[in-house]
Amino acid sequence: MHAYVYKSQRKADTYVYLAERDAFDVLPDPVRAQLGELIFVLDVALTPDRKLAREDVATVREKLRTQKFHLQMPPRLVHDPLTEDWGTDA
Repeated sequence: MHAYVYKSQRKADTYVYLAERDAFDVLPDPVRAQLGELIFVLDVALTPDRKLAREDVATVREKLRTQKFHLQMPPRLVHDPLTEDWGTDA
């Protein structure tokens, strides 16, 4: 399976995987509006043994098969360095 990856110019660290190149019509209108301009960044073969940096390849393949797109959002912050306990008495 092949995927075409686009980066959102409006939302940092947000990417869209499409089953077909430039097939933006598969994106729901509210999603498309929030992403703003999309810039092509990668053409990739999604084989079952392929590793992706932030996504599970099986999940991406399934979403491309069923809805023709996959939305990769920025990673959630596991901890907030501004509010976590640093172990000081101050």
